[in-house]
Amino acid sequence: MQTHLSETRFDSLKLAEPLKKAIEEAGFDRCTPIQAETLPLALAGRDVAGQAQTGTGKTAAFLLALFNHLLSNPAPAERRANQPRALVLAPTRELAVQIHKDAEALGRHTGLRLGLVYGGAGYEQQRKQLEDGVDVLIGTPGRLIDYFKQRVFDLRAAQVAVLDEADRMFDMGFIKDIRYILRKLPHPEKRLNMLFSATLSYRVMELAYEHMNNPTSVKVDADQVTADRVRQTVYMPASDEKVRLLVGLLRRMDPRRTMVFVNMKRTAEELCAWLEGNDFHAQVLSGDVPQRKRLSLLKQFETGELPILITTDVAARGLHIPDVSHVFNFDLPQDAEDYVHRIGRTARAGAEGDAISFACETWAMSLPEIEDYIEQQLPKETQHDQLLVELKPRAPIKRRPGGPGGRKKAGGRGGRGRSGGRRGGGRRGSGSHKGGND
Repeated sequence: MQTHLSETRFDSLKLAEPLKKAIEEAGFDRCTPIQAETLPLALAGRDVAGQAQTGTGKTAAFLLALFNHLLSNPAPAERRANQPRALVLAPTRELAVQIHKDAEALGRHTGLRLGLVYGGAGYEQQRKQLEDGVDVLIGTPGRLIDYFKQRVFDLRAAQVAVLDEADRMFDMGFIKDIRYILRKLPHPEKRLNMLFSATLSYRVMELAYEHMNNPTSVKVDADQVTADRVRQTVYMPASDEKVRLLVGLLRRMDPRRTMVFVNMKRTAEELCAWLEGNDFHAQVLSGDVPQRKRLSLLKQFETGELPILITTDVAARGLHIPDVSHVFNFDLPQDAEDYVHRIGRTARAGAEGDAISFACETWAMSLPEIEDYIEQQLPKETQHDQLLVELKPRAPIKRRPGGPGGRKKAGGRGGRGRSGGRRGGGRRGSGSHKGGND
């Protein structure tokens, strides 16, 4: 949703030369609004609690402040190799991976060592990385706590702490873990603290005041809650018409990079079979997809090799995939805020995009709440009969092991063992499978 820039230029900020060089190489000159509001505060050593949606440039804001603080303040003399100087906490693997990727670009000239840990993959490799020593540790709560309790690393030398998408931490049930980790850091007055969240709700600000040093609240809202350049449309099909309508719409457009959101993993698997049977190359991204395959799918999607990605809300936040042309809400989300995050996958960095939603009888009850939340009435397409097509037989459904829903038996990813996963889901009982990303 990064659709406009502020008048603040990066070269006007008191940034270390290695950071200015990386910014110039990346082709950036002016700050986004959230960067213009938060960077001067953080660069001056003040704690910041920022409200900003995904795609507004908040990741670069906290990374630049983090790197600058480490470059400007020497490490404690007694620091050991396995003591990170900065900690960045993210709720999902995908977001942690993306933050690490951005950190590699912005920190390329700093000489600071980056570490990345998350559940589901690379247990021994990640462990060795921590033992060898990192300056900036980026990770998800479950795997971090696993290594911490084994004393692979400790946080007594940390000079910076960042909590990204704090509201999502609450939604996914990680908040006890977050408080546990934050209590292992030096006193808030002895470090720079930054928190970012889509909403600075009471519970988020309570967390901020508990673990930060008198943070300054910064709220940057777009002119509209949803991306300015997203063309939004709602169709009103019957539930049994949705696949035919989706195939009809896809045949009329160029779905070179299309995301299709559903509320349940089983729906994703069935829909993928229908699309494959009707000559569309599609794959499913959900909480039960192994981490290596998950990253492979995202890479294929980003390069254009995979044109259609069907996903549950596991991918609704934190992914920075360029040039997504279309977002379909095959199922309207149950949470109005998730609608904003879903359609925010398109029309990024000033581009345009289309967000097409199906309000069937099962999920149409969410539409009024969504419209209230975004403070606008969505255009309705009530005549869609001409778009319905006859379907070819669907391909075989590819289910993951573990029964009809594909979920593994208890113990497969639970517990903090060598799998590194701690929690299996987001909102319990919702069926939306948002979690599985610690």
